[in-house]
Amino acid sequence: MKVLLTGADGYIGAIMGPKLIEAGHDVTGIDTGYYRRGWLFDDAKIHPRVVSKDLRRIESADLEGFDAVVHLSELSNDPIGENDPGLTMAINHEGSVALAKKAREAGVKRFVYASSCSTYGAGGDGMRTEESELAPQTAYAKCKILVERDVRDLADETFTPVFMRNATAYGASPRQRFDIVLNNLAGFAHTIGEIRMTSDGSPWRPIVHIEDICQAMLCALTADREAVSGESFNVGADSENYRIREIAEIVAKTFPGCELTIGESGGDTRSYRVSFAKIRAHMPEFETSWTAERGARQLRAMFERIGLTREMFEAEPFTRLREIKHLRATNQIDPTLYWTKPEPV
Repeated sequence: MKVLLTGADGYIGAIMGPKLIEAGHDVTGIDTGYYRRGWLFDDAKIHPRVVSKDLRRIESADLEGFDAVVHLSELSNDPIGENDPGLTMAINHEGSVALAKKAREAGVKRFVYASSCSTYGAGGDGMRTEESELAPQTAYAKCKILVERDVRDLADETFTPVFMRNATAYGASPRQRFDIVLNNLAGFAHTIGEIRMTSDGSPWRPIVHIEDICQAMLCALTADREAVSGESFNVGADSENYRIREIAEIVAKTFPGCELTIGESGGDTRSYRVSFAKIRAHMPEFETSWTAERGARQLRAMFERIGLTREMFEAEPFTRLREIKHLRATNQIDPTLYWTKPEPV
């Protein structure tokens, strides 16, 4: 297939691009490039050509000739979303729906969208399924729900949207992120030998390795249309639902000598356990390969190989909101997050 990969220079995109190529697809990437200065290690992979363009400026002509779009390119987590909810809606909701409409107009047959299990929000201790009531706690999660709703309405015999509700991602990527739970805890464990939790870690969180996310999306590209069109799928494994303190304990055991301290009850209302039965039923070829323990070992091996320092761990490009604030403070992007033109000299 000829595939357009949005967010190709992001945390998941840096893994997805090579995997699409390895699967035999003809891949072009597109990315606005906010995090491009962060490249933690070389992976010796073949990466696709990437066009520099903002999601909001993609036109139908950019999509002509593609069989499929894998759409990863949005403001990528809860803290960024809450930093400016209105702008998050404009980019993540309106921008993504506009992209899907243009893809349909251009004759793209399949649209695979990276949604999120964060849509379940304050889900409590019960297992959430794709049919469960949604309880989004953030602008980021609300946008995911709105995109699913609006793009689902575009489905017909020629346009197949598929919505992948990914559990919280983790794992090693050249475009590393240290602002997601397992990666963050592992970074602290390696660089300072301590994990200091400010809460009691009681909220539930399903987690999934980025390579498993990519595998699910590869399956969604080629799955039978009747099985996936307009459907939402939780992406992960039932065994990978953890309380956050359990993730911290796994990381602490993986990094010898690390000291773990647990705080008191925090104010995070996001807590949800998720069932992954539906994706196994509709896409039986999909299987997860990673566990939290294996992911922690992968991160430890990578940190040791590259000599990760605290300075590297805390560098702005590896924490999404921190890098966006840096780009704003240095006037490289404007208040609406469009790139600015350099002043003439």
